[in-house]
Amino acid sequence: MAGPRLFVVCGLPGSGKTTRAKQLESRFNAVRFCPDEWLSDLGLDVYNEVRRGRIETLQWKLGQTLLTRGVSVIIEWGTWSRAERDTLRLGARAVGAEVELHYLTAPIDVLYTRVRRRGIESPPINREDVLRWSEVFQEPTAEEMDLFDPPLD
Repeated sequence: MAGPRLFVVCGLPGSGKTTRAKQLESRFNAVRFCPDEWLSDLGLDVYNEVRRGRIETLQWKLGQTLLTRGVSVIIEWGTWSRAERDTLRLGARAVGAEVELHYLTAPIDVLYTRVRRRGIESPPINREDVLRWSEVFQEPTAEEMDLFDPPLD
C-alpha cells in the first residue's frame, strides 16, 4: 500500500464481517475497530444504541487520527446506511486516505444460523430480528461501490 487506507466492512450480523476484518487486519497490519468487542470488554449491553453510538464516535475519532499518521484502519460496524458509509468515506478522503468497501451478504437463513451458532447475544436473536434488519439495511448499489477504491486483495 502506498499510504493509509480505510477498510469499511459492511453487512448484517452473521455475514462474516469479523472474519473479513480480521483477515484484513492481519494482511495489512491495520487497526481494527469493532464496537461489539469494546462493549463486551467493558461489560456493557451490545444492544445499547446510545453507548454503541458513543463508542463508534470515539473509534472514528481515533481512526481518523491513525489515518492522518499513516496507519490503516478497519471499521467493522456493519454500516447499515449509505449516509454512514458516505461519512466514513469522505472523512477518510479528507485526511488523504484511500477507502475500500467490503460488502458481505448471505441469505436470511444463513445469517440466522450463524448468529445462533455463535451464541453471544443475550437475549438470543430470533429469525424475525434478522428479517427486520434486512428490511432496514441499505445495500450498497453499484453506483455507491464505484465511489470507493478497488480492493487491494
